[in-house]
Amino acid sequence: MTIGENVLSGLKLAQLKIENKDDILEECLTRAGLWKEVKDRLSAHGGSLSGGQQQRLCIARALAVKPEVLLMDEPCSALDPGSTLRIEETIRELANSIIVVIVTHNMQQAARVSDYTGFFLSDGGPGQLVEVATTNEIFSTPRDKRTEDYVTGRFG
Repeated sequence: MTIGENVLSGLKLAQLKIENKDDILEECLTRAGLWKEVKDRLSAHGGSLSGGQQQRLCIARALAVKPEVLLMDEPCSALDPGSTLRIEETIRELANSIIVVIVTHNMQQAARVSDYTGFFLSDGGPGQLVEVATTNEIFSTPRDKRTEDYVTGRFG
């Protein structure tokens, strides 16, 4: 798929009417922090983008269907530090207008991009929510010893 087709694919699958494809492409790619980098090559194959750009393309595609909540599972895994920074900036910007939930094992990333943090622990069975609080509380004064041990690097 091309970059443009990629962004619009969710709308097509959901059979949502599109009035102005160009406006939707620009809006979604801008919100995903990718417009300036791809505006002159929307007909290029999505696979021609770097890993970080591909991740932002996925974000743009999700935004096209106007979600209330955006769930991201390890959004920066396998990305270089520069691409990670750009994704994190995008997450912070998006959080001003929609709910963004990320799953990450990267404690530093959680501290940088989240307002609230939930710590889940799995002892081989289904995961258990150990603690949820503001990110500042989780990282500075956790109530549960298991949370403290994890965020301070004593285990995990």
